[in-house]
Amino acid sequence: MERLEPARLEFATIGTPYSAAYDDVYHSAYGGPDQARYVFLGGNELPQRWQGKDRFVILETGFGLGLNFLATWQAWREDPQHCQRLHFVSIEKHPFTAADLATAQQAWPEFATLAAELQSHWPVLTPGMHRLYLNGGQVILTLVFGDAANRLRTLDAAVDAFFLDGFSPAKNPELWSPYFCKGLTRLAASGATLATWTAAGHVRAALTVAEFAVAKRPGFAGKRHMLVGRLRSRRPDRHPVPGERRAIVIGAGIAGSTTAHALAAAGWHVTVLEQAAEPGQGASSNLAGMLRPMPSADDNRLSRLTRAGFLATRALLARLPAARWSACGVLHLAREAEHEAQQRRAVHQLGFPPELLQFVDRDEASRRLGQMVAIGGWWFPSGGWVQPPSVCQAALAAFPERIAIHFNTMVDRLDKTAGGWQALDAKGRVLAEAPVLVMASGANAPRFEQFAWLPQRAARGQVSHLPADNAAPLATVLFQIGYAMPEIDGVQLIGASLAYDDEEASERAVDHADNLARLRLTLPGFAAGSDPATLHGRVGFRPMSPDRLPMVGPVPEPVPAGSNSRLHALPRQPGLWCVQGFGARGIVWSALMADLLVSQLEGEPLPLENDLIDALDPGRFLLRIARQPLAPADEA
Repeated sequence: MERLEPARLEFATIGTPYSAAYDDVYHSAYGGPDQARYVFLGGNELPQRWQGKDRFVILETGFGLGLNFLATWQAWREDPQHCQRLHFVSIEKHPFTAADLATAQQAWPEFATLAAELQSHWPVLTPGMHRLYLNGGQVILTLVFGDAANRLRTLDAAVDAFFLDGFSPAKNPELWSPYFCKGLTRLAASGATLATWTAAGHVRAALTVAEFAVAKRPGFAGKRHMLVGRLRSRRPDRHPVPGERRAIVIGAGIAGSTTAHALAAAGWHVTVLEQAAEPGQGASSNLAGMLRPMPSADDNRLSRLTRAGFLATRALLARLPAARWSACGVLHLAREAEHEAQQRRAVHQLGFPPELLQFVDRDEASRRLGQMVAIGGWWFPSGGWVQPPSVCQAALAAFPERIAIHFNTMVDRLDKTAGGWQALDAKGRVLAEAPVLVMASGANAPRFEQFAWLPQRAARGQVSHLPADNAAPLATVLFQIGYAMPEIDGVQLIGASLAYDDEEASERAVDHADNLARLRLTLPGFAAGSDPATLHGRVGFRPMSPDRLPMVGPVPEPVPAGSNSRLHALPRQPGLWCVQGFGARGIVWSALMADLLVSQLEGEPLPLENDLIDALDPGRFLLRIARQPLAPADEA
């Protein structure tokens, strides 16, 4: 497990930002912005090389104070021929806090507007990848927090230009080693260039061995030399730009709606086919759902994915003002004393910022909830509740010129054509056709021939709606054995039952009674005057995968994998994709999974590490080799 240690803002005697840990400055004392433009933009022949392109990808080693990024973003904005989408991927082992970043960036008034936007999106300092959509979504900054020597091999991207800006090779040798330079080559697109302020002989040698043709150039501000380079070998484009940006999305639940939104934001024209009369009426139909990550002391895959998903959903909600949600906090109480001790240890071991995760004792938990509880647990200050149908509606309404929605439309089958896919009704009429089709119909997906092999089960869940005046008021979302929401529109939602192989769509009084009983284990006497026989609520069928993780990506051919043990060697059905298996975590997964799918379709840098992408690949279930479980069982 990697623990993140933020940088400390310090200054050298001449006022230049300085790192005591590496005994080196962050940029030249003779003009940081000018150095960024001369060395990294000029050394990579920018802005000329990005002009007229759909996308351009830059990878930087060492984000520091964001100087190179701000200079690049400014140059892109000022270039009338700039690429449509600029991806800037930057790895940083010791990121600054938002406060220190804001203080340091005051030194560059020419970037004030851009710096303010960057600071407003600055992520919580946790290990992993953080994607920031800036400049209306056209500039995409992917921050990779962690040790670059380890993180580089987790990336999937086709990089057009490298900004090699780590601390001095003498002070930080890992970022200039032959092994690290070979890692750059793996990510390089055909014709990729690089630039760096150092001209050290062993760096030139390492880059040369790594297939870059390097050359010296006069350095910046009196520095004798710097290096530029270009990839020598020619290689096929492993991440091609789509030839035609048109797609069909089956389903307007939270998976389909956020996917359609992400596609439209990337310039796609999307046809959404939904069997209900409005969006968010299936498993996404609840009045509210819980938004919080699922930590673990060892920061396992489920924890990393739910944390990334939680942060991505928070970012999406900030871009959808019509979506209903509340950052009232989530209180996740321990089940018993041993579990409470485990939760306390996990908070200590992870070392996450308190704005993401805290441990609170019984008294503090009671104070935050507004009701007495018998045990402490995790407190997620930035968690809360989200109303899924409102997210679906807001996501689909964000790009009316690019998203066409057809409600009351039942898709009977899917046909492959020479140009892509057709969705047809029961009479064989074509409802829509496009080069790409995305299955996001939740529990209904296996009824289509192309998805009949999918090992997905429908789990019946029933929530109960209590009149708010029948129950104790809650200040936060509460979870222990059952869960409860604060009052929303005069109703308190509690839940939820979970049953497999149960197709009963009607509400059952016994499930309302069970929801109440489980909650009363946490809050004795809760809603004492409520009669389960008179309660109402909602029933939904959640699509669950065997390992409780989503199934996202290109759909494989439904044939056994044979002796093949590599996901990437599985044959795929061209143009067919899926975002499935969200289970009870549709709110947490949706934004991140939509981003992943669109990034794969676009051939852009992916928003997750390679091992997590493999853990989500629907083809994982076709491999014959024995695997360790990818995620522990849900607690919720």
